[in-house]
Amino acid sequence: MTHHRIKPKHVLFATIFSGFALLSIASDAQTTGTSKKGAGNVESPSSVSSDSKVRDIDGVAAVVNTGFITRKEIDDRILTLQKQGAKLPSDVVALRKIILERLIIEKVQLQEAEQEGMTVSEKELTRIVDDIVTRNKTTLAEFKAKVIASGMSYERYKDMLRNDIMTSRYREREVESKIKISEAEIDNFIAEQSRARGGAVRPTANTSSAAGGVEEIDIAQIFIPVDANAGAGAQAEAKKKAESLLKDARGDVDFLQLGEMAAKENPKIKFQELGYRTPDRLPQLFYEAVRNIGGGQVANNVVKSPAGFHVLKVLDRRSGGSPQPQQASTQAPAQEATTSGAPQNIAITQTLSRHILLKNRAGLSDQDAERRLAGYRAQVVAKTADFGELAKKYSEDGSAANGGNLGWMGPGELVPEFEQAMNRLQIGEVSPPVKTEFGWHLIQVLERRQAELTTEKQREFAKAAIRQKKFEQAYQDWLRQLRDSATVKILNVEDAATGNR
Repeated sequence: MTHHRIKPKHVLFATIFSGFALLSIASDAQTTGTSKKGAGNVESPSSVSSDSKVRDIDGVAAVVNTGFITRKEIDDRILTLQKQGAKLPSDVVALRKIILERLIIEKVQLQEAEQEGMTVSEKELTRIVDDIVTRNKTTLAEFKAKVIASGMSYERYKDMLRNDIMTSRYREREVESKIKISEAEIDNFIAEQSRARGGAVRPTANTSSAAGGVEEIDIAQIFIPVDANAGAGAQAEAKKKAESLLKDARGDVDFLQLGEMAAKENPKIKFQELGYRTPDRLPQLFYEAVRNIGGGQVANNVVKSPAGFHVLKVLDRRSGGSPQPQQASTQAPAQEATTSGAPQNIAITQTLSRHILLKNRAGLSDQDAERRLAGYRAQVVAKTADFGELAKKYSEDGSAANGGNLGWMGPGELVPEFEQAMNRLQIGEVSPPVKTEFGWHLIQVLERRQAELTTEKQREFAKAAIRQKKFEQAYQDWLRQLRDSATVKILNVEDAATGNR
């Protein structure tokens, strides 16, 4: 199913109807103010005390260029997140500042889109809503009721959907359409991946067994997220926490327990075991950090990625079953071909799996989704229900008609959280509930097989990987530029709209 593969260009429904569950509120919790790099365009409450009458009468939290954001908008956004069961910061003022900053970014994008003349007609909007209703296997009346139950009016929902479509189209024009990828970049990417796979040329002390199989590395990580837009203070705080965990990990402490304790103290921190992976299936940053690290050892330094900071430990290294190139002493031409990155088919493992998906949507909290899927899992494990029949009845995506069957999938074709959970399963095993950007999943592995990734497919995957990396950087840079160029006056973010009523 394509909607589980590498992120689609637009997920309007997942962005709007989920009640903004994808705002990454946990990561943003480290940003406690609204001042950014362009702080010269922001006026703090202390500099606008003369506006007290305006803010009390009109309930305005901030003026953004020629528009404004009300305190009620902040209240409504918080209420929506609470109804979804999202984990929110306990500091109410800090939370309101986080939400306001998100609303400012959204407002600036919408203003730019409107200035460029982008519109969405009522007829087009109706067609999109009808499509959403159809995909959710419900009626328009039921859909409206769910929207209202989520804490907003149906007309407000349509306005927000219209705005999201406009900003998405504007983002596509300003960011995505301008990303260019050359054939040379694809060649270099494939060559780098080939070098990573070539054990004969990789300076690693333990890359293969005597049988000559490609090495597999089992890595666990403690991940401390930090938003790319966060200020220097938040970045420094996250790095300090990561370095503290790295220091503890080097001591006589069980890495799993350390990760679980850190996650319990701070829900934003995540512990993950990635399972056995060949070097080409590991993030390049991870592989570079552990390439010379033996089993049971912790990486020498904290790894910084665009998403945050990572503390890595190699749990084990083993030889896989794929043949490696011969050593240079016996097959010099083979080594030359490998080191040159010459295109060649690659052996990969494909997995046949099926799932039950409960989508992010209004009226369904994370707790409820997790509880429902845990109940389905218990039925399958107890053999009182068939996984495929449950998928047909309850799964909320196009695979439901086929019993949740996703077909044969190779590395990189599924979102990371789903793929990692799937790779840990034995054939026939059913996963615990798994959360991704699409919702909550229950996964069962049916079969695995070896296949070859053709040179054409390699180029497709390489282009997708390069595009995703470029887009993430370009998108964050674009948002920063929009935010820095905006004129923002903060009036009153601390008080709820009802506080002055």
